[in-house]
Amino acid sequence: MKSLELLKRERNAIILAHNYVAGEVQDVADFVGDSLELAIKAKNFCNDGSAGRLRHTLVCCGVSFMAETAKILSPDSVVLHPVPAAGCPMADMVTAESLRAWRSAHPATVVVAYVNTTAATKAEVDICCTSSNAERVVRSIPADKEILFLPDRNLGENVINATRRKMVLWDGCCPIHDRITPEIALVAKAAHPGAPLLVHPECLPSVVAIADKSLSTAGMLKFVNESSAQKFIIGTEYGILHRMRKENPGKEFVTLAPAPSCPDMKLLTLESVVDALENMRHVVELPVALMDAARKPIERMINLQ
Repeated sequence: MKSLELLKRERNAIILAHNYVAGEVQDVADFVGDSLELAIKAKNFCNDGSAGRLRHTLVCCGVSFMAETAKILSPDSVVLHPVPAAGCPMADMVTAESLRAWRSAHPATVVVAYVNTTAATKAEVDICCTSSNAERVVRSIPADKEILFLPDRNLGENVINATRRKMVLWDGCCPIHDRITPEIALVAKAAHPGAPLLVHPECLPSVVAIADKSLSTAGMLKFVNESSAQKFIIGTEYGILHRMRKENPGKEFVTLAPAPSCPDMKLLTLESVVDALENMRHVVELPVALMDAARKPIERMINLQ
């Protein structure tokens, strides 16, 4: 079997990994980040068109909507998703068909879609957002416009609380974060007095109210890297603790009980990455017209940065 580094050279490949995937995958990735960071990295990773050069290969180690987003933003690259079965339940809670039906009844509404949506859904919306820039995206929309926010009702309600902007919320959620209750958060705080509790904006507003900070994964990493605190309670998918511990060897990180775990993210393994590159399998293919339509709301989001 060829080594991963040799395969990367032969395939002109770069490996992108989300903060939630297994540590062994993060360790071999060229870049590890959150959804927004991965989207920007994919956008900047395009075929330079030079004669005689191999096409770029982008290995997206995350869930399916992330691989689709990488292909949308880097259409000339070969995008591999090592485990196609690694999906996102939240993304499946809204379909392009259901959204088109809603829009037909509310044609003047601006539709804001969390990036945790399928390519087909993105093609039907006005602008995308991530957990790190959702407030900025909503604030950018004229005050006289009605807004539909989808699919995460928790993130949407947390944005409403922060911006005081009225929005219609789609009835979707991240099952992993939605299972975190105020009781779970309070037990953790009692067990680790003085340790800042950091939670993800996909959590219930009642959990966010208890937390010291509500941050995206990138925001959490920045906070713990810069904080003088020595112990932190992390209220998001436990895969992020791997990177936190690597970057902060002198600090302690504890998760909630039970530890929030995304089974789809954990399908990504080192073996699956090597297999995808060695056999150039699980190539992400999307119709050009769909990619063109879905690219517009993503780029509108990126251009707000």
